[in-house]
Amino acid sequence: MTGRTLASPAVTAALAAELSLWARPGLVILLAGAVGAGKSTFARAFIRALAGGDESLDVPSPTFALIQTYDQTRVPVAHADLYRLKNAAEVAELGLHDLAHEHVVLVEWPDRLDGEAFENSLTLTFSGRGDSRVVTMAAMGAWRLALARNAAITEFLASQGRAGEARRFFEGDASARRYEVLGAGAGRVLLMDMPRRPDGPPVKDGKPYSAIAHLAEDISAVITVNGVLQARGFSAPRILAHDAARGLALIEFLDGQVYGHRRAAGEDMAEAMAEAVAVLAAMAGESWPAVAEAHCLRHHLQPYDAEALLIEADLLVAWYWPHVTGTPAPDDMHDDFARLWRRLLPHAMTAPPVWVLRDYHSPNLLWLPQQQGQRRVGIIDTQDAVLGHPAYDLASLLQDARIDIPRPEQDALYAHYLSLRAGQPGFDAESFGRAYAVLGAQRATKILGIFARLSKRDGKHGYLRHMPRVAAYLRQNLEHPALAPLRAWYGTHLPAVLEDGA
Repeated sequence: MTGRTLASPAVTAALAAELSLWARPGLVILLAGAVGAGKSTFARAFIRALAGGDESLDVPSPTFALIQTYDQTRVPVAHADLYRLKNAAEVAELGLHDLAHEHVVLVEWPDRLDGEAFENSLTLTFSGRGDSRVVTMAAMGAWRLALARNAAITEFLASQGRAGEARRFFEGDASARRYEVLGAGAGRVLLMDMPRRPDGPPVKDGKPYSAIAHLAEDISAVITVNGVLQARGFSAPRILAHDAARGLALIEFLDGQVYGHRRAAGEDMAEAMAEAVAVLAAMAGESWPAVAEAHCLRHHLQPYDAEALLIEADLLVAWYWPHVTGTPAPDDMHDDFARLWRRLLPHAMTAPPVWVLRDYHSPNLLWLPQQQGQRRVGIIDTQDAVLGHPAYDLASLLQDARIDIPRPEQDALYAHYLSLRAGQPGFDAESFGRAYAVLGAQRATKILGIFARLSKRDGKHGYLRHMPRVAAYLRQNLEHPALAPLRAWYGTHLPAVLEDGA
C-alpha cells in the first residue's frame, strides 16, 4: 500500500490523469472516503482525461442514477455511486462485474459492496480536510502490474530531466506496446513502453508461438533497427534516450500524416503511395546485415523461414476455422494445411534476403512532405523485422488489411515497383510475381486467423469488420496458377472464403 499527498484539487486531477493512462476494460477503481474527501473530484478528472482532457465534458454525480456510462471516451467508462444502496442484493442488481467486461469501472462508496471483490482493482482511500488530501492506494491483479510499470516510467523520465512532465496517452495496439506523448508542438517526443515479452505456452517443439514466428522479445529490436534505417537514409524515428533493460525509450515524434488517416479522409494518395513503393524498391536493392547495431545495442534478425511462415498460416486453422464453423478444426487439418504450404513456400525464398518489416502498411506509415525523397515516408513499428523476401512488404502495403485499395491502384503501384527494380542485378519479374502471390496469400491467411483470435480471445471484435476485405485479397492471390492447390483446399474446406462478401 502506498500513499500520496494531494495538496490541491489540481494535484488530485493530475493523479487521475496519470492513472487514466493505464485504463482498459476489466480494471476497477474503488474510491473510498468520507463525504467531500475528493472521490468525485478524482472521478470527474479521470473521465475527462479519457475524453482527451475535455474540461467541458459534463460528468454528473451518479448519486441518484447510481450508474453513469461514457462511451465517447478512449476506453468506455462506468461510474457508479453506491451511497444510496442498503444491501448486497441491490449491489448485485447493478451488474458491475458485467460492466467491467467492456468498461473501466469507477465505484464510489465501495464499502456498500459487502465483500464483493474485483480481481483487478485499485482502492483509493481519500482523507483530509480543505484543499489538501491524502490518498492511500492498494492494488490487486493487473493494477499492481500497472502501478509498478508506472513507477518505472516515472524513474526513467526523472533520469532524463523530465520529472513531473505531463504525460498523455498516444496509442496502444494489439500488442503489449504502449506510447505516450510528452511536451507540445515541435518539442513533442514519444515515450515508448515495451516491456520484455514473456514466453507464452509451448505450441510446437517446446517453443512458444512468439519464438517460432520470430517476434521481437524486447525494445532493443526497435532501437537497433531504427538506428540502422536512420543511418541508411530512411525515416524511422530517432532514438533520443533509452533504458533497454526496462523496455523504455524516448523517441522522435514524427510530425506527419498517417497513411490510413489520409486515405480515410479522401485525400489524394498517389504521390505518397508511389514513394512508399519506392522505399521498398530501394530497400530491396541494398545488402542488409543479420545483426543490427545501434546505440550500444545488438539485435539479431531472424530468417523469415518456413517454420515462421507456417506457424503464422496455421492461425487460420486454429482460430478462423472455429470462428466460421463453430467447432474446432479436425486434428489432422493442421498437418494437412502445413504440407500444402510447404510445397508453396520455396517460391517465397530468396538469396540474399533483405530486411522485411512485416507491418509496412497504412497504420505504420506517415507522410512527411517537409522531407525530401524517400525520407518523406515515415516508418514506425519496426520491431518484428526479419530477413526474407521483399515481396512480403509490398503485399503488406498494397493489400492493406484495414483500408480498401482498389485493384486498379494496386496493379499500377505493383507495375511501378517492377519498373523501379528492373535495373537491379538478378531481379526477375516472373519469380517475384509468384513470391508476391504466395506471400500475399500467406499474409491474408494469417490475418484472418489473427482477427478471429483478437475477437474470441481478447474481446476485440472491431477487427472482424476487416475480414471481408482480407478475404478478397486472399481470393486475389489465389488467382495465380502456382496457388491452384491452395485454392482447391479452400474450395473444399472453407468455400465461403472464395465467395464475394465472405
